[in-house]
Amino acid sequence: MKKVAVFVALLAACSVRSSEIEDITKDILRDKEELPRFIQFADSGDTLHTVDLEAPVDYELLEEVTRNPANNEYWLYTRRNSLIRQTLVHGNVNSVRNSNFDANKQTVVIVHGWLSNGNTDPNPTVRRAYLNKLDVNVITVDWRRLALSDYTTAALGVPAVGRGVGEFLVWLNTNFGARFDNMHLVGFSLGAHLVGNAGRAAGGRIARVTGLDPAGPLWNYNSNRLGPNDGVYVEAIHTDGGYSVGGLGIGSAIAQVDFFPNGGISQPACYTNLCNHNRAWELFGATVSYNHLEGRLCSSSLQITWNTCRGVALRMGNDDLRKTGVKEAAWLYELKRGENFGNNFLDRELERLVYSR
Repeated sequence: MKKVAVFVALLAACSVRSSEIEDITKDILRDKEELPRFIQFADSGDTLHTVDLEAPVDYELLEEVTRNPANNEYWLYTRRNSLIRQTLVHGNVNSVRNSNFDANKQTVVIVHGWLSNGNTDPNPTVRRAYLNKLDVNVITVDWRRLALSDYTTAALGVPAVGRGVGEFLVWLNTNFGARFDNMHLVGFSLGAHLVGNAGRAAGGRIARVTGLDPAGPLWNYNSNRLGPNDGVYVEAIHTDGGYSVGGLGIGSAIAQVDFFPNGGISQPACYTNLCNHNRAWELFGATVSYNHLEGRLCSSSLQITWNTCRGVALRMGNDDLRKTGVKEAAWLYELKRGENFGNNFLDRELERLVYSR
């Protein structure tokens, strides 16, 4: 009788998970209707890949990542081990106790995008920016088990993977006293929506959630995308928004505060969507180091278009855990010739950085 009960319980759990995946699948159908069958989407390197949105979904993999959050790996870096990672295992107390994790310090969680892993950008760039400036815990989430699958399968699995990350952070809070108001989640592309789901799983208590050019295809009408209630302060930086113009990101405001560098579509010295897309993590890493990009409040989208914003100022990105922004507003910042945003320099005389809520 006991074995039968367990078997029935497992079937019920699988049924719930399958139902959840079905709901997410329905969520993306509207997006699919507005997109061609074949699109281009980027990994976190220098390659665009052709994506078949009608390719068979790997439901077996989706069930696996939904049932087993251990597919996520958590790599800890601190100033004591800035190059050699220490792996934290959800549920394994000793993996944390025997590491350099310090619950009294700020914890920054970085999440990669599609066809990527914990060793690819934005992870090393953002990690270096933080550890060069602050004595913090940096946790890189490696979710390659799902991220290396086809785009539609990966997109469908993002909510479950994000929920697993959120549960891991709740575990750190419960068992080690790591405070939610001392955490900052940063995700790129698909990873932006992943950190949104992680923040949601933590009850919206995480101090900051930042989405770096949140992925656009299959997410414009998706209720599981990054949203304004996923953290205490939620920010998005859009650098290649709007798939109607070939962009890889979302072109509309979805967070509490949304930055649109240069209108959020075309970036300085970039001639491809891939370059525009990656510029989000380059800019963010630079703001952690320099905190030098300041926006001006705009009252309408026309002011953004015509570069006439003259309102109060707000800094983009940076490491400020107590950051707040004016809601339902738009902002603009002028980038001067030769201004540093990391390892690159702008080579145009005047560019615009705008953002909105």
